[in-house]
Amino acid sequence: MQRRVLFLCTGNSARSQMGEALLRKYAGEDFQVFSAGAEPKDAVFPPVVMVMKEIGIDISSSRPKGLDTYLGHVHFSKVIIVCSEADKKCPQIFGSAQRLYWPFDDPAAVEGTEGEILEACRKIRDQIDAKIREWLKEEGLGTV
Repeated sequence: MQRRVLFLCTGNSARSQMGEALLRKYAGEDFQVFSAGAEPKDAVFPPVVMVMKEIGIDISSSRPKGLDTYLGHVHFSKVIIVCSEADKKCPQIFGSAQRLYWPFDDPAAVEGTEGEILEACRKIRDQIDAKIREWLKEEGLGTV
């Protein structure tokens, strides 16, 4: 039976969306993967969609979801929190789920030219990618 993993951040528009898509790519046979935000935005941050497409992952149809989508409906074995704000706003609301804290900078908060924003998104995407690969190796899972 697949274990369920939730990536959690504040807006569910960038980091948690990248984490969900990357873990699904590497270990979708081992996990059912979801993402949510404590205060979901209206849409996924467009530069994040672009940098994920650069590595062959299309998240253009993804939409931010709130915690209420899952609370009381889905049991998670692991909750991976990817930002400090979500960590503060969501203390132990997932019961017995193992809670992992992997804080990353928010690419949606970067200011600058389009090129600078895309470069920041790539950097954070690559950091999330590396962390997921490292974690899967520790767990003895995935095809990384």
